[in-house]
Amino acid sequence: MPSASIQSGIASLQRKENLSERIYNDLRERLQRGSMLPEERLVDKDLAAAYGASRMPAREALAREALLRLVNDGYLIGTSRGFAIPTLSLEKISDLFEVRRLLEPQAAANAARHMNAATVAELTAAMHQARAAVADNDAHLMILANMAFRNAWLSRVANRSLADTIARFVDHVQTIRLSTLRDPAARRVVVEGLEGIFAALVKGDATQTKVRMAAFLAAAERVFFSIRKAELDTMSAVKVAP
Repeated sequence: MPSASIQSGIASLQRKENLSERIYNDLRERLQRGSMLPEERLVDKDLAAAYGASRMPAREALAREALLRLVNDGYLIGTSRGFAIPTLSLEKISDLFEVRRLLEPQAAANAARHMNAATVAELTAAMHQARAAVADNDAHLMILANMAFRNAWLSRVANRSLADTIARFVDHVQTIRLSTLRDPAARRVVVEGLEGIFAALVKGDATQTKVRMAAFLAAAERVFFSIRKAELDTMSAVKVAP
């Protein structure tokens, strides 16, 4: 059966039309927010029952269709015991950071040229949330703030294909966010980086936005690998301890 974290937020989806789409969107949002743990498994039969559709064969097929879409988009992988979050190697994570460094600074610069009052308000709200997360030592709130900030500026990128590509790549590094944003020092680094990007975006300064986004990504990568190295060193020490 799906875990309590998955079941608790699932509203009964009674209409047959677009059921697969709604399951897909709901699960993707949960994956983005870190509501699903790496060790959890999603099975189409159990998942279909949790969503409360009517005919068993039909709902299982629709649930499986949604899960396979998430696999195709890179959010999940298929295993012998159902579908799960992929475990990313350090090499894969390094590759994803490289892609982000190539795409996000230019995209953010484009967004700076197309700011409007509504987006500035969304960015401002996200920054308030991020600052509160640091003050309250709240990793989950920081994840939500980070998502809100990213979604806001991505909404102003004129090239929607570029924006959608970036969104998918960022979602795929959820493992990184969960690893880094649990660390108080990492949360401070993230907020400092967002503050700089925020100031440049609000001014509509494309050049500074590009520079600050590049610096933010570089800092995020350094923090992640520093934390990951410490974790690996700790595991190695435990293994060799008498």
